Order: sequence, then C-alpha cells, then structure tokens
Amino acid sequence: MAYLFTTPEQQKEMLSTIGVSSIDDLFETIPADLRMKRPLDLPAAMTELELEQFARQLAARDRQPRACFMGGGAYDHFVPSVIDEITSRGEFYTAYTPYQPEASQGSLQAFFEYQSLICRLTGMEASNASLYEGGTALSEAAFMAMRSTNRHSRIVVLGSVHPEYRQVLATYVGNLSCEIVTIPTPKGTADVQAVADAVDEHTSCVLMQHPNFFGCLEEVREITKIAQAKGALAVVSFDPISLGMLERPGDYGADIAVAEGQSLGIPLQYGGPYLGVMACKNEHVRKMPGRIIAETKDRDGRRCYVLGLQTREQHIRRDKATSNICTNQGLLALRATVYLSLLGPKGIQEVAELCCRKAHYAAEQLVKSGKVELVYDRPFFKEFFVRAKGGTEKWLEKTRAAGFDVGPTMAQLKAADPDLPEGVLVAVTECRTRGEIEALANAG
Repeated sequence: MAYLFTTPEQQKEMLSTIGVSSIDDLFETIPADLRMKRPLDLPAAMTELELEQFARQLAARDRQPRACFMGGGAYDHFVPSVIDEITSRGEFYTAYTPYQPEASQGSLQAFFEYQSLICRLTGMEASNASLYEGGTALSEAAFMAMRSTNRHSRIVVLGSVHPEYRQVLATYVGNLSCEIVTIPTPKGTADVQAVADAVDEHTSCVLMQHPNFFGCLEEVREITKIAQAKGALAVVSFDPISLGMLERPGDYGADIAVAEGQSLGIPLQYGGPYLGVMACKNEHVRKMPGRIIAETKDRDGRRCYVLGLQTREQHIRRDKATSNICTNQGLLALRATVYLSLLGPKGIQEVAELCCRKAHYAAEQLVKSGKVELVYDRPFFKEFFVRAKGGTEKWLEKTRAAGFDVGPTMAQLKAADPDLPEGVLVAVTECRTRGEIEALANAG
C-alpha cells in the first residue's frame, strides 16, 4: 500500500500556483459557522505495517462464527449464489448509469422485468425502475403525494415508521412550509381513531410502515380508508418478504408503496448501497420520480424497450421535474429481479413462512427463558421488540460474547427519535436454525 503525501514546500507551491496563501483560504466560500473547528475524531496515524496488522485483526474477528439476529431495516436473508453469477456478467456489472437514449436493450429489458415483478409482488399497477434506498423512497413518496393532491402543507406519519426514515423526511421538508404530524404509537401500533383525528382536508398523505419498525402489524386497511376519505394518499412502506404471507399494498388499496429492497437478494454490506422500491396506482404514475421503462415495437415490428417516462430536470423544464433523483440502482434492481424470478410466488411464500415461524419460536423461547419480555403484545411478522429484565445492555453483552448479534437498540437511534422506549429489536430470518435460536435464549 502506498501513501501519497506532499511536503510543506510542495503545498506552498501549489497554493501559490492557484493564487491563495493558505489551505484555509480554499474554504472561504463555506460560511464560518458551518466549518468544523476541531480535528476529526480519528485514531492516531499508523505505519503501513501497523495498519496491515490492524486490518488482519479485524478480518480475524469476522471469521468467528456468529449468528445474526439483527434487523431494523436490513436483514440476513439467504442469497442464492446464482445471483452473483448472473449479475457479475460484464455486460451488467460494468454498465454505467444506462439511462441515456443509447441505453442497451439488455439493461432496459432487465429494468422492465424488475418493474413487472414489483407490480406482481405488491399488487400495484405501476413501478419505477428503482430508487436509492428505502428511507429516501418514503420521502420521495411524500413529495409525490403532494404533487398528486396539490396539498403541500401537511403530512401525517405514524410514530411506528422507522425513526431514521422519519429523520430523512424531516430533513427533506426542513426548509418548506410543510407540517409533519407524528402519531404516537405507545402500544407498538397506531390508534386508528388518532389517525382519523389527525387527517384533515390539507393533508397530502398518511405515511405508515407495515410491518412497522417494531415488527408489529398495523391496521393498514383501516388507515388507508381514513386517508382516502379526506382526499389524502395512503403511502405504505413494506417488507418485500412479508408479502409472501401478508396482504399486498394493492389489495388493501394503498396509493403508493415503497420499500427497502435489500432483502431481495442483496447481502448485508455495511449499510449499503441498497435498493429503493416504489410502486403506485396508474392515476399517480405521471407524478412518480425516477424512470419508467416501457415496452414497444421498433420500425420492423420487433419487441423492444424504451425509457417511457423520465421526469428529470435534464429532460423537462426544471420546475416540472419530480425529483433530484438522477439514476436508479441498476445493478441492485437486477439482483432483485433475479431473486424474484428464481423464487417465484411459491418461493417467496416459503421464505416468508420460515421467517414468521422461526421468529415466533424465538420470541417464545426468549420469553420462556425469563430473561427478556416482549415490549408490545401485538401480532408481528419476523421481528419483535424486547426489553431485558436485568437491563438490555447487560443482556446484549452476554449474547455478543456467546456469538450472537442482536439489535439495533433504541439507544442507537435516540438521535433520530429521543422518545423511543428502551429495548432492542430481534429479527429472525430463514437463515437461523433451531439450534441458534435456542442457544440465543440460553445465552443471555
């Protein structure tokens, strides 16, 4: 590993060439109150040898057998090896933002198939070719609802939506005259009457998550009716795997459905890149951000694919653009396409049933151990919220030492929502074995 460095003399020469006297002068365009006035919180510099040894130690830690019971939006689902084989083909792997008119027919067909599969999975009528990830997809859906309803002053969101998704939304509307009304969920799910009281004729949408951040199932059908009765759109953030068992958003009448698509054949990878899924009813499709691939025929009558709708500022007047989204997660959308096509409806159903049964068995074993209690007594899918009787942190220390990763804790998310109750999420996917579940119950 080689380091590139500059001597003080070289720095002085470069600064002189561009006409400034110091490195600080380069940052003058940034307001002083926005500049950080302390050193970066980084460990001391290492030599190359020390750094290599440190990296080897970290790698050795990863080789220790561990079982992942972590959730909160990213899950340890099984990824068939054929997905890597197909998506690593050069024509897919090296494609560069294939959104220009000269986009290859292979990439366009892959996105078209992705859209078709997402529509079948969700029961919705239209899908775009993907967004960046689940959190921003929810915020994009809120803006889409504002455009569709022409209501820009009020958004209702359930407190059981992922706190970081709500934080992203608050950032997006931070400089707009838009009020975000958050419905408290002290019992793990929203009170339907509280939602009805909060929605008025100025509300653009009601944002919900199902299963929600705590793993619980919301009364989505009732909440959807409440939103639409006042002319607002019902926007649901869903777990793609859960649709193997639960009603699809299109079945209960949701207007816009969004998701984090990581569970569709994308491995855990330090927080991303992941996949933003978005689908909607046909009546809202012209307000949708991103791009939509369409099927047509060429001059010789042969089937081909085109960019059917792309409301980016490069293609239409800037004030008419629906989003600043520039591209889509092409390679990860391809992974989701391969995953869904391999498993099919029956495979998704089997994965969902495995997750649900194992999660309920894990909850039963953990409660039976007497070390933790369920915080909310509500129906759940593959994730549940617990509080350790002797203190959550102490319980987690013991489980970590025994080789189990559980979380996230609510303490980790206090920056996003200081009102979160004390406790920790436990997620169980089809990858976990009965032995691992029972060992976790005994570990704490």
